[in-house]
Amino acid sequence: MRAEPVLPSPAILPAPAVRPVPALYAALDLGTNNCRLLMGAPRPAAQGGGFRVVDSFSRIVRLGEGLAGSGALGEAAMARTLDALYACAERLHRRPVRRFAAVATEACRRAANGSAFLDRAAAETGIRPRIITAREEAELAMESCAPLLGPEDRRAILFDIGGGSTEIAWIRNGARPELVGYISLPMGVVTLAERAGGTCFSAEGFAEVVDDVVERLAAFDRLHCISQEIRAGGVRLLGTSGTVTTLAGVVLDLPRYRRQYVDGLRLDAGQADDALESLFAMGRDGLAAHPCVGPDRADFVLPGCAVYAAIRRLWRLPDLTVADRGLREGMLLRLIRQDRRG
Repeated sequence: MRAEPVLPSPAILPAPAVRPVPALYAALDLGTNNCRLLMGAPRPAAQGGGFRVVDSFSRIVRLGEGLAGSGALGEAAMARTLDALYACAERLHRRPVRRFAAVATEACRRAANGSAFLDRAAAETGIRPRIITAREEAELAMESCAPLLGPEDRRAILFDIGGGSTEIAWIRNGARPELVGYISLPMGVVTLAERAGGTCFSAEGFAEVVDDVVERLAAFDRLHCISQEIRAGGVRLLGTSGTVTTLAGVVLDLPRYRRQYVDGLRLDAGQADDALESLFAMGRDGLAAHPCVGPDRADFVLPGCAVYAAIRRLWRLPDLTVADRGLREGMLLRLIRQDRRG
């Protein structure tokens, strides 16, 4: 007769390991071209502060498609965006998020039905982004990019070439960077692609966009004496957008885009100029085949490059600092800071 196995008493079984769940924060940026979600856990001050990325999501939704002509968000664009918001909601439900913020930018600011669409998004997905002003957009970009400034930088020009608009911030650097002035141009890669059509693929059409942007920025330059400050030294040019990260990818000859190689990279301005020329020479088919561009972005790269070329013509600085960070990172840092203050 087989003896029954002797089982250990429950009292002496080792207790299961209990791992504390980190406080998670989430931020969603609904732009004219993209819907992006970022989730992060704060790092202690001893480890440099900031946050560790836990999850991220990005999808091209083209919410602003046709907006320039109709003044309203189209049904197909809204349907694509709702699908992306559903995907974001599913990710948010999988994790214990402590605080969440969601914002909408230029497309919803401009569209006659922007608020109504966000009400619909709230009813169908549970997510209702808050429409923010251009100033807050510039402030959030500044907050996310501030760690890239050094003690040698007295001032900084931070530009964000978005889908529906371009925000430019004039920053005074110090213990905490300060937004001295900003300008929002109603010219983003989507709006320019729709307005200019394929003209940015021709030298003449590209030059027309560059001239237009330079003219729009001239008064801002004079108001804040930016060119004069550049001559005095200590001014950094800092860009955050798909345009500048693409330029960096071309300079580095990446076989596919890798954020860790690009974020914080300081490019010689001549290298960035050469990369721009290379992108222009590719044509649409070449851009669609390029590993750092692809077919979904092929129509938008050269309009963004035209805006960058205008900034470069007006403010002749020796290098460009590339940031692959933006509103989501700024929102997460703001949420974490607010919690720590109690």
